[in-house]
Amino acid sequence: MNYSRFLTAVSAARRPSAIRILTELQQRSPPSLISLAGGAPNPDTFPFQFATIKVKNGDSIVFDEATMKRALQYSASPGIPELLSWMKGLQKSLHNPPTLAYSPENGQMEMCVTTGSQEGLCKVFEMLVNPGDNVLLDAPTYSGTLAALLPLGCNIINVPSDQHGMIPEALGDILSRWDPADAHAPGSSVPRVLYTIPNGGNPTGASMTAQRKQEVYEVSGGKDTRSFIHSCTLLSNSSPWAPTFLSMDVDGRIIRTDSFSKILSSGLRIGFVTGPKPLVDRVVLHIQASTMHTSTFTQLMVSQLLQDWGQDGFLRHVDGVVQFYRSQRNAMLSSADRWLKGLAEWHAPAAGMFLWIRLHGIADTKQLIMEKALEKELICNAVHGGEFRPLGSSDASVMAGILRGPGTGVL
Repeated sequence: MNYSRFLTAVSAARRPSAIRILTELQQRSPPSLISLAGGAPNPDTFPFQFATIKVKNGDSIVFDEATMKRALQYSASPGIPELLSWMKGLQKSLHNPPTLAYSPENGQMEMCVTTGSQEGLCKVFEMLVNPGDNVLLDAPTYSGTLAALLPLGCNIINVPSDQHGMIPEALGDILSRWDPADAHAPGSSVPRVLYTIPNGGNPTGASMTAQRKQEVYEVSGGKDTRSFIHSCTLLSNSSPWAPTFLSMDVDGRIIRTDSFSKILSSGLRIGFVTGPKPLVDRVVLHIQASTMHTSTFTQLMVSQLLQDWGQDGFLRHVDGVVQFYRSQRNAMLSSADRWLKGLAEWHAPAAGMFLWIRLHGIADTKQLIMEKALEKELICNAVHGGEFRPLGSSDASVMAGILRGPGTGVL
């Protein structure tokens, strides 16, 4: 695949940072190396000496003086090696991507660490989306996606969805407007990017079946790829053993973003981009020019925890998180059934953190939440549906979070 034809002019113009390359070389060098380049401050001047972080199972993560010096220093833009190695092993175990065996230029699976999945989203969109490009996505969709896409000046084409996510037949109908042969033509309007949240979608809670994922993958591209699927999946949102787009990616056209926000900590800001090496390398070039790298301290903290747990321990922790939020979901559904039956409709989410509620007889929930509720001195625990559509239009739906407990309720 010619990945270069998918790059925006800005992404194609990015060049490696000589200083960042020196930083990565220095980190692979013995401690005795004395570097006069790169601008790394002397860690002896840092005021922090050591740290012990207590884990709930009774274990501790210990940063001795040498580790603390490393934790507070610049690190490689793709991420620290041990965290990347652990995560690549996890992706292999959970998804076994066909692209693992591909050559780098043909889309071999690669990863990089990002400062949360939102950074990954922004950088991937800026790499692939030009002004005027057609981009396919679910309606409604994650508001953070819209915030990243709309300023790029693209044309958003909504693909109809239901409680099982994007509808393959609807996607096929939309794509039938273009001749696949035009995909390689200069200035082609054929959509090149498809974005979806396949499990526990934000805000609807929709989750695709394995069959639907396979159908969406096949409809969207095939061997003559005309669109990437950019699937954003939070590790906590579904069983780790569910079939994924990454596990189906024989064409090397899936870019997946993951986040530890919902299962380890939202404040640590640790996320990952997984996808074809030529594209992940471009994301890394953008990181070099923007954040330089995700916090070394938080990477080391998470890496040590994962090394101590191992994959089995990590997956047990994920199961515990899933069980917790399942009880929260059930409490939310019970409240909805008690107070909203006959006034609204909803589908029980199989994954995710939100309940999407469509109110009967209400054309604009923004007015209900932001005006009428406030007049009654009530702040609603919900976000109006228009926030999840491209133009922030009126919508009869609301998104209610199922995060808090034990007094979880509706609205």
